[in-house]
Amino acid sequence: MILKAFKTKSNQKYINKLLNARRVEVRHTKMNTVGVILNRSEFSDFEAFRAYFKSLGMQQARTKIIAFVEDPKDSNELWDTYFNPKDFGWKGKIKNIDLQSFIDTKFDVLISFYRESHLELDMITASSKANFKVGLTDEDDRLYDLMIDVETKNFNVFKEELKKYLTVLNKL
Repeated sequence: MILKAFKTKSNQKYINKLLNARRVEVRHTKMNTVGVILNRSEFSDFEAFRAYFKSLGMQQARTKIIAFVEDPKDSNELWDTYFNPKDFGWKGKIKNIDLQSFIDTKFDVLISFYRESHLELDMITASSKANFKVGLTDEDDRLYDLMIDVETKNFNVFKEELKKYLTVLNKL
């Protein structure tokens, strides 16, 4: 139990280091690739996101969706990728190859679709090489370039707001 607390503290320091060193350099290019991070306990409808991106004219191959699950037994093999707390080591070390690949992908837009703050979710968002980051929670405003204050159960409202802001920002 004590080691878990030290590990959490170590990873929180890593997140703070990443966020303090972050340079916001949003490119004003159209959105071609999108990454989505979900918390399974809040929202687990991958198909809703796929249908939304298809309606925006994006190819499915240019979207990647991952989900955080507290317990690996809750995972669903139909999902793109899932991760759990055991996929994280000390000082921000990632043990899951698929998750590391997701972080290293330079998405045009990263959507962190969760409200509950979890160290692991924040670490993925902070570590991501995405150009433009969109989030729902305002726990730490250093994580995102755009925050949309909507509950995860109001997905239709989120879709409308995201489309509106991406249009204004010339991403669509």
